[in-house]
Amino acid sequence: MRPRPQRPDELITRINVTPIIDVALVLVTILLVTAPMLSIADLPVNLPKAHTREAEDERNVSITRASNGDLAVDDHAVSLAGLRAAIRVRLEAPGNDNVLVVVRADASTPYAEVRDLLAEARGAGAKRLAVATRQDTEEHP
Repeated sequence: MRPRPQRPDELITRINVTPIIDVALVLVTILLVTAPMLSIADLPVNLPKAHTREAEDERNVSITRASNGDLAVDDHAVSLAGLRAAIRVRLEAPGNDNVLVVVRADASTPYAEVRDLLAEARGAGAKRLAVATRQDTEEHP
């Protein structure tokens, strides 16, 4: 059966959902792009270089230590005395029992201080630990 031609004076009674879907997909794309940027503190950090870079894409808790000694857990600034409690709060959140704890320390930070941050994270109950690095782009034999 052929559809009958529409007369100019008839109203369109169907909803066109194509623009709504387009807007929704753009919003989802923006959310996916900006979400990883919101969980890292805005402290200036010059990460050390390494040959491999892993565990950046999975969900994790980030401990950031700036070159001036400022500390942050994810995007919340903390003091050294409150570091363990802040990590424990993040690890006790639902779904974070086996989350990766990443220490992001400036390259000028002494190793002993990075070791202390790892010990604090372990003391707070972290089971999986990592140290963040920048990808070394030079070729090594």
